[in-house]
Amino acid sequence: MATILAVENLRVHFFLDQGLVRAVDGVSFTLEEGKTLGIVGESGSGKSVIGQSILRIVPPPGQIVEGNILFQHQENGATTQIDLAQLDPWGKKARSIRGREIAMIFQEPMNSFSPVHTVGNQIIEALRLHQDVSAAEARNRGIEMLGRVGIPQPELRIDAYPYELSGGMRQRAMIAMALVCNPRILIADEPTTALDVTIQAQILELLRSLQEEFRMAILFISHNLGVIAEISHEVMVVYFGRVMERATVSEIFKAPLHPYTKALLESVPGIDTPVRTHLATIEGTLPDPHMYIRGCPFFGRCGECEGNTVCRDEPYELTWVAEDHYVACPRICVPM
Repeated sequence: MATILAVENLRVHFFLDQGLVRAVDGVSFTLEEGKTLGIVGESGSGKSVIGQSILRIVPPPGQIVEGNILFQHQENGATTQIDLAQLDPWGKKARSIRGREIAMIFQEPMNSFSPVHTVGNQIIEALRLHQDVSAAEARNRGIEMLGRVGIPQPELRIDAYPYELSGGMRQRAMIAMALVCNPRILIADEPTTALDVTIQAQILELLRSLQEEFRMAILFISHNLGVIAEISHEVMVVYFGRVMERATVSEIFKAPLHPYTKALLESVPGIDTPVRTHLATIEGTLPDPHMYIRGCPFFGRCGECEGNTVCRDEPYELTWVAEDHYVACPRICVPM
């Protein structure tokens, strides 16, 4: 598969009055056409900021301070490589890519849709902003897309306001708006977190079928390992703004190497877990976001360090350990 997006050493800092927050600290990965990369980690680990950086919608006072976001941009039948990190976030080029070639689904559609405009008006606006179509044609395509994402009676629902739809229907409408321009990359930021498990399964199946139809790449952000296992081809485990481990979904779940990945998996009940079993927990919390940690940020919570100060003090980098398997553990990696 062709690589459609390559993120290289991305660093995003928030310059706050209380101090500097390194929300994303040297993240690198690639995204291939027709594949899904799952990003998993605790709340506050920097997952959403990675997605916002690609779309260039990092809220102030956040800034991309280092790194490249290389995107294979298509225009007039030609493909050119563009570094999204160098674009003006509100410039013409960034706005033409955002929504047309790279789209995003947010966690809570009620906060993403305008409450005073119909769902149809917002889908039509997104389509007409990026494509030269009439209002009538845009409405017909909006109805068609609402039907394709499984909304019943789309010719009526297109005139509904967001509050008139259920949570599952609003999320489907958000997916329809994201896909109406047939984007090449879809960033899904915890799109099923607010839904019950039945609707979650329907949304995941919908995304899989639409991915096959449109051949789009998906960046799926979640803290739910079950959801990640269901939809991803490759998984990237993020902690404190850094990549702890990256591998195929089967490798991550069958042979995890980083202590943080192991701890995450041990905290999830399995189908054969006995009733009333006490699940393992990861003691402690994320470090103070204003701290600068030279070594592994998981050091203070790791059960495998055994007081090894190398883990705390030595810089390290994501290291290849097997085919398509990379890990950033000072006990495994060679110090820089």
